[in-house]
Formats: sequence, structure tokens, C-alpha cells
Amino acid sequence: MTNSPQIRRSPVIAAWAVMLIVSDLPDILMTWLGVSLPPWMFWAKAAFLTLFFCLTRMSRAIRPLWQYALALTTLYLALGLTSLLRNTAWFQGHFNYRGVPYFTGYAAVMVLDILVALAVIVVLWLMKRDRRAFFLAKGRMDAPIEPVRWLGIKAGESWKTFTWIFAGIASMAVAVPTILGIAPSGSTLLKALPLLPACILLAAVNAFTEEAYFRCSLLSTLHDVIGRTHTLLLILVFFGLSHWLYGSPPGLPGFLMVGFLSWILARSMLETQGLLSPWLIHFFPDVVVFFSYALLYVKS
Repeated sequence: MTNSPQIRRSPVIAAWAVMLIVSDLPDILMTWLGVSLPPWMFWAKAAFLTLFFCLTRMSRAIRPLWQYALALTTLYLALGLTSLLRNTAWFQGHFNYRGVPYFTGYAAVMVLDILVALAVIVVLWLMKRDRRAFFLAKGRMDAPIEPVRWLGIKAGESWKTFTWIFAGIASMAVAVPTILGIAPSGSTLLKALPLLPACILLAAVNAFTEEAYFRCSLLSTLHDVIGRTHTLLLILVFFGLSHWLYGSPPGLPGFLMVGFLSWILARSMLETQGLLSPWLIHFFPDVVVFFSYALLYVKS
């Protein structure tokens, strides 16, 4: 790759522009303006991504982004197509009807997420030919964590300690507003308790699939091209925007909370060179989330 300043800037600008265009940002803006989302939006974004991939193969300035383009296209198509399947009458009739068992309903959604993760993992392996190159490995839990003064992280600390600290903080950050919002009675808690093993399993699967397709895909194809800082911020914004409309909580609070967590997860994946640390940080708050769904299920 040439050292021309323009060449170095082009991948950064292109990576950000493409991510923002295919993210939920256009949907958010249209919703804010009171405009109905057109049914062709998904296909328009898919066509745009396909065009972007073709441009990365033809343009020398953005050629280093071809793996990012392919990974993002795969992710977008896989998420979009499974979403279309999820909204079919067949899926809704079998897995989202009134009275559907708690585990059956959420397990069906998890199966779709597993398909998305598998599609992304296959494409990453075909490009990299080494699972460690896209962080599909345990990684080093004792790897040093880069100091962050405003978080109180000093030199000499390791992810072996901070993985558990971040997991605990994230769990509490989710649990306090969630439990206060639901305000479950003692009987509701007792009724939901038998669903805890299902919540743990669902959280484990969800944490793995989201780490695989949201962070392994972008981190492994971008950090060597546009640098660590831009990559971590891009992942923060992309994941945060995906929770703006439909997150819990939605809007700016959800964007900031989930985006910050995504930034931590991406850092842990990059610095430990593996999946175990981000998976643990992601898993524990997800247990809280799925148990809150169980509380709402028995409450209704």
C-alpha cells in the first residue's frame, strides 16, 4: 500500500461513509422526520454494498477495504434475510403466537442469529484462512489492558481482572433500570426462576453470535487498514445505532450505553486477541436481559 496521504485518508472516509449509509442512521432520520420507511430500503442498501465491494476491487485508493466490504455485505444480507424470514406468517405462526413457550419463542430467534454468525464466520475464514486472524480463539486473558485514565485503568493492569469488573458493571447497569421498570413481585420472581437455565443458555448463544458477526467481522477487516482508534469508534457507532430504534432503552440513552459497551468489547477482543473476554463481558448482562424477558413472560 502506498504512503500517499490521500490513499491513507480514503479508506478511513470510505469505511465511515459506507457504515453510516447501511446502518440504522437513515431509518432513524426518516422516523424522526415522520416519514414511513420505504419497503425497498433493505434492497437499496444491499445494492449499495454490492457496488461498494465492486469499487474496492477496481479503485486503488480503497482497495484495502475489500475484506471489510465483503464482511459488511455478508453481515447486512444475513441479518436482513433472516429478519424477512422472522416476519413471515409461517415463522410468526409457529414461534411468535400468543402463548408460545418462552424457550421456544426465543430459541427460534437464536437459530436465525446462529445462521447469521455462521455466514459471517464462513466468509471470514475464506478470506483469512486462519480463525485466529478473525479472533475466533480463546485469546490471552492475562493480556495487558491499555491504560484509560478516565476509566481509572492504569498501566500494568490486565484483562484477567478487568473482564470481570466490566462484566459486573455492565450487568448492574442493565439490572437496575430493568428491574425497577418491571417491578416484579416475589411471586413473579419465583415463577420466572425455573426459566433461568433457559435464560443462561440463550444469553450464552446470543453473546457468541453477536460478538462473531458484529465485532469479529469489522475488527478483523478494519484495524490493520484504518487504524485502531477509527475501528473502535466505528464499531461503537454501528452497534449503538443498531439499538437506537429497537433497543432497551431506545434512543440516545440506548445508543450511548450499548455503544460504550461495544467499544469495551471490541477493545477486549483486540487486546486479548480472542473471543473469551468479550464473550464473558457480553454474557452476564445478557443473562439479566433474558431473565427480564422471562419476568415479563410470566407476568403476562
